[in-house]
Amino acid sequence: MSATPTRRMVAVMVLVPVVVALALWAFAWPAARVAPRDVPVGVAGPAAAATELEHRFEQREGAFDVHRYDDGAAARAAIEDRVVYGAVVVTPEGPQLLTASAGSPAVAQLLREAVAGGAPAGAAAPVTDVVPTPSGDPRGGGLAASVLPIALAGVAAGAAVTVLRLRGTRAATALAGSAVLVGVTAVTLTHSWLGVLTGDWWSEAGALSLTAFAISATVAGFGALLGTRGVALGALLMILIGNPFAGAATAPELLPEPAGAIGQWLPPGAGASVLRSVAYFDGSGAGAGLLTLSLWAALGLTAVLLGTARATRPAVRAESRHGGAPAPVA
Repeated sequence: MSATPTRRMVAVMVLVPVVVALALWAFAWPAARVAPRDVPVGVAGPAAAATELEHRFEQREGAFDVHRYDDGAAARAAIEDRVVYGAVVVTPEGPQLLTASAGSPAVAQLLREAVAGGAPAGAAAPVTDVVPTPSGDPRGGGLAASVLPIALAGVAAGAAVTVLRLRGTRAATALAGSAVLVGVTAVTLTHSWLGVLTGDWWSEAGALSLTAFAISATVAGFGALLGTRGVALGALLMILIGNPFAGAATAPELLPEPAGAIGQWLPPGAGASVLRSVAYFDGSGAGAGLLTLSLWAALGLTAVLLGTARATRPAVRAESRHGGAPAPVA
């Protein structure tokens, strides 16, 4: 047996367990360490009562980030604007809990448990779901389940552009066209058929299309600069890191640090946040995610164009030496 086949055999034996270990770390670690970490919540009501509520939340050190509001209307507006996940409002009849299960069913349940745990025995604070999950997806799992298929579609498009050696405007057109079709197809299924999404149809399609485009452009950009190794690197980044760190099934603030923050700076997590905003909150809180997706898309396209320019240089040099026409760029 020659040295080269032996090295390949050893590489397979070693790399497969490494990939498995990476996948288990990326998926199992965040899932096993779900807990509140600076979850934004609000308290409202008379100063003395609100201060007491604030102290109760602060007793769980590092779990909640408390925002004070003058009254229930202000707290409700903050929930609808995605500033906080929920709020406790002190009324003459007693404390009332405002939640937004559409923002995160897991956080809504966490707040119900936290308020119930601090209430006197036999007392229960009434709960108002300000922004509920849609009837077609009462547990909120449909939106979370859409993250992986969009990521896979983006990786597949970026890999196809690399393998087919599309360059320049053809590569950009293929990436943009596939992303638009992915977004339209996904919203047709999740909004029109399943009823998982309930916002503006075209805004949801735009959010999903931009997410797919940011992922595919990134993978194609890596491929243009590094070849097939770049495609593998892009796929690992988007699937093994971006997907489990997105926090779509729970909330970024429930993931262990720094997984939640990293996830929001990657297209899958940013895309999930934007989609949640446009689907349930009329676009509130989508700004940071849109900026993140746009940056990844722009950097990916820039890398694709740089790879195209680098690939055309040998043909131009050959033309200048031999006086022939350069090979066309696909």
